[in-house]
Amino acid sequence: MTQDIVILAAGKGSRMKSAFSKVLHKVGGIAMVRRVLTTASTLENANLHLVVGHQGEQVEANCQDFSANIVWQNDPQGTGDALRRVAPFLQADGATLTLYGDVPLIRASTLQKMTALSNSNTLVLLTISLDNPTGYGRIVRDEQGKVTAIVEQKDASASELAIKEVNTGILLAPNAHLQAWLAALKNNNAQGEYYLTDVIAMAARDGVDIVTVNPENEAEVAGVNDRVQLAALERELQNQQAIRLMQNGATLLDPSRIDVRGELVTGNDVIIDVNCVFEGKVTLGAGVEIGPNCHLKNCTVGDNTIIKSNTLIEDSQVGESCDIGPFARLRPGTQLANKAKIGNFVETKKAIIGEGSKVNHLSYIGDTEMGANVNVGAGTITCNYDGVNKHKTQVADNVFIGSNSSLVAPVQIEEGATIAAGSTITKQVGEKQLAFARARQTNKDNWPRPTKK
Repeated sequence: MTQDIVILAAGKGSRMKSAFSKVLHKVGGIAMVRRVLTTASTLENANLHLVVGHQGEQVEANCQDFSANIVWQNDPQGTGDALRRVAPFLQADGATLTLYGDVPLIRASTLQKMTALSNSNTLVLLTISLDNPTGYGRIVRDEQGKVTAIVEQKDASASELAIKEVNTGILLAPNAHLQAWLAALKNNNAQGEYYLTDVIAMAARDGVDIVTVNPENEAEVAGVNDRVQLAALERELQNQQAIRLMQNGATLLDPSRIDVRGELVTGNDVIIDVNCVFEGKVTLGAGVEIGPNCHLKNCTVGDNTIIKSNTLIEDSQVGESCDIGPFARLRPGTQLANKAKIGNFVETKKAIIGEGSKVNHLSYIGDTEMGANVNVGAGTITCNYDGVNKHKTQVADNVFIGSNSSLVAPVQIEEGATIAAGSTITKQVGEKQLAFARARQTNKDNWPRPTKK
């Protein structure tokens, strides 16, 4: 059966006190509405409809890669009103699944359980039992246990308020019936809104089977109305991801102090120390060790590499058995071959570092192609920028560069060459040549030191 999936994202979210649409606030580094769209996209035969209103242009721009049908709800009058705006786009022989842009942790497995029960005469409702159901619509059942209605908190009687089973708002309804139910909705309630939940009573009246499915946990159906709830879901997601990483063979020295803001893939026997942040897509090979306070973004790290504390790696590729840090920064475009070493307070950018090469301390290597077994002394920099354009430095295999050297690009250092410490290199150095490029030392006797005025 074709699935129309409607994601409601038109609310103002005034309690967020933000210049941005509520559904664009991030959980795990990804906008809430994008998380919902990603999960919905995993369902077969899915037609996505995104209902926007307040700051809808922001939401549409951030979600355009999903190719969802954008439906505007400029004057929101409830969830039923939102579905009525989508009604002209629904497939006649399909079913409609309603989701929420501020309920980001809903799982594909739960939605698949719902769709498995769907047919032309069945409405599937996602419910959960809560110890404290305050604020939720209550699930009303008859003597046989069949669902007959959903009553909102403000409209519930004392006996109905005592019901623990509540509505999550997520339901899957057959379109052949849904169209008529939406047209029949009334707003004669405490809020003066059109409630989508009113279709439950209509379904019971029309003899449509109403079946319920439960989520795996409460967090899966928790919504976000303010930043406190946003922070709670962030911690829940991070806990879920920490558990997954450990189940996949990674050791987290403190599972409560790791942040995965994207996707982290780990091989066996990875060790991650405290306060590490992973953004975008990060892949760690087997046996990788990461020290405390590291930040990795959109990078791959080969097997058995050690990344020491306070290291930043972004948009880079790191080979096997490398040694990086502490306090190193690999900027976008860095590629380290196997067994390369980047030491403390070294920065690289668009740098290809060959196998076994070492940049040990206090250096900047940018726009550089470096061969194998190169040794770069402390304080060396590649002068790659002339104020207008960037230029490349090329260093061949087995080059030794003395401390405090400046390589003024464009320049080429050929195989086996040696650069004397303190040199400023402005032209090519040939194979196995020794290059001195510094002024001759002059000593003056009886030099009067400056005195403080």
